[in-house]
Amino acid sequence: MRLTTRTNLAARALMLCAANDGHLVRTSDIAERCNASINHAARVVQQLQAAGYLETLRGRTGGIRLAKPANRISIGTVFRIFETDIPFAECFDEQRNTCPLSASCRLRSYVVRALEAFYHELDLVTLDDLVRGNCGLLDLLAMQPDTSGGCSLRPLEA
Repeated sequence: MRLTTRTNLAARALMLCAANDGHLVRTSDIAERCNASINHAARVVQQLQAAGYLETLRGRTGGIRLAKPANRISIGTVFRIFETDIPFAECFDEQRNTCPLSASCRLRSYVVRALEAFYHELDLVTLDDLVRGNCGLLDLLAMQPDTSGGCSLRPLEA
């Protein structure tokens, strides 16, 4: 399985916003820090905003921030937003399926179960799990210099 570039960028954008909680970031910051084009970043931000994960503030002093706490953002749910429009295999696309085995093939049911297990595991992961205490990530994504003397390795809560 391979995630789309948009899904990957969505995760990066959310991590950037979570790493800069309390500060606004711009689409250009996301593009620069996440190694993406500004147009691609803008489309992903727009989709995340429409889904209620990001809040956008317009104007000269505007920017982007998380619309809800990082511990309430399920990575599985975010991935589904970006991945469900793209069929996993030809037989998953009812309109374009030309596979002659579809009527009798058992593989599809196993793939469905595997995908459900994949998303189930990601449903257990929150944005907070990816960012909190991840000093290397926070150092890479911080828009403001850390004047507190370093990243705090807050323990993960059970």
